[in-house]
Amino acid sequence: MNETLVIDRLGQRGDGVAARPGGSVFVPFALPGETVRAVVDGERGQLVEILAPSDSRIAAICPLFTRCGGCAAQHMGSEIYREWKRRQVVTALERAGVAAPVADMVDAHGAGRRRVTFHARREGEAMVVGFMAARSHDLVEVEACPVLVPGLARAPAVAQMLANRLGSANKPLDIQITASEAGLHVDLRGHGPLGDKARLALTVLAERLDLARLSNHGDIVVERRAPVQQMGKALIAPPPGGFLQATALGEETLAGLVVAALPKGKRAADLFAGCGPFSLRIAERMQVTAVESEPAAMLALAKGAGATQGLKPIATETRDLFRRPLLEHELNAFDVVVLDPPRAGAEAQAKRLAASKVKDVIYVSCDAASFARDAATLIAGGYALEGVTPVDQFRYSAHIELVGVFRRGRKG
Repeated sequence: MNETLVIDRLGQRGDGVAARPGGSVFVPFALPGETVRAVVDGERGQLVEILAPSDSRIAAICPLFTRCGGCAAQHMGSEIYREWKRRQVVTALERAGVAAPVADMVDAHGAGRRRVTFHARREGEAMVVGFMAARSHDLVEVEACPVLVPGLARAPAVAQMLANRLGSANKPLDIQITASEAGLHVDLRGHGPLGDKARLALTVLAERLDLARLSNHGDIVVERRAPVQQMGKALIAPPPGGFLQATALGEETLAGLVVAALPKGKRAADLFAGCGPFSLRIAERMQVTAVESEPAAMLALAKGAGATQGLKPIATETRDLFRRPLLEHELNAFDVVVLDPPRAGAEAQAKRLAASKVKDVIYVSCDAASFARDAATLIAGGYALEGVTPVDQFRYSAHIELVGVFRRGRKG
């Protein structure tokens, strides 16, 4: 049904929200204060025309905006965009009953995202490569993406050539490409095990494309140069498919907030440590025990730390913290605990921290809702949430990261 709507506010995903007697309608790419025409189906609206635009509306930087599903907010001016991102954190804390000061959002886009994943599948005689369309499984072919670092400028062409090489398998592929100090690292997913002929063909193609490393489902096909990333004083080569903060500035910003919040002390634990973006910087001041479930990440951290001067000792432990969180007697050996869990948060570990004697906890999160849940657990265990800083390294998307600092014996 075609309706005229007045947009009241922004939703969590960046949709404009219009209130009406039958319930709210969510209209992508509409802004508060705008009058729009939309095709309405239940609570979803498809924008047809902007009858009265908002003063906060700006021109998108990409011609594929509204078609490609990667960006949700290129139409938002700076002020409304920053407040929308910060409001996500405020709302999540309010829903969990957590009171804490929330700082202004920190822009950490920097030079752009250093990792991108293309999807590829056969359509007729050709392999089509691109990003998923907004709220769809359709593919949008991409020649360039303005939110990526310059080092990924040739990534669409590289993805297309790799997809063409593997197209005879007729399998949908995910092609993850990361920009490193040594060039591009590509990790292929979806093809399954490679035979000798396919491995040889890919090795030859990697040479032709001058890739640093090419891997398939995490198995290295060829490594011509170690795809290292600068992390503090160290150079680290993350394992294929291993976690990496979206932007270099995002990593530096989050790590800077962590280091600034460190108390005086000798020993720190870095939980869900990945390949060490926080451990390596904390080790400039304190001994660190880094804990992570992926053995390859721990090996990468140990190797990089061992080759770096000026660091205090970093011990590594491979451990699934969802199933085996550190217990109270283990936690009590540390002056501070830093944790950076995936989107699900760290519910089990938060309960153990709440029961421990650790005085300071620094929590880095990529999901405001799971952070708020875990924050409530820590507060119930005697911590005060000193403050929260939102960090934006996924510009134009609905994602927001944050750093929360918890102290014992202080009132929030």
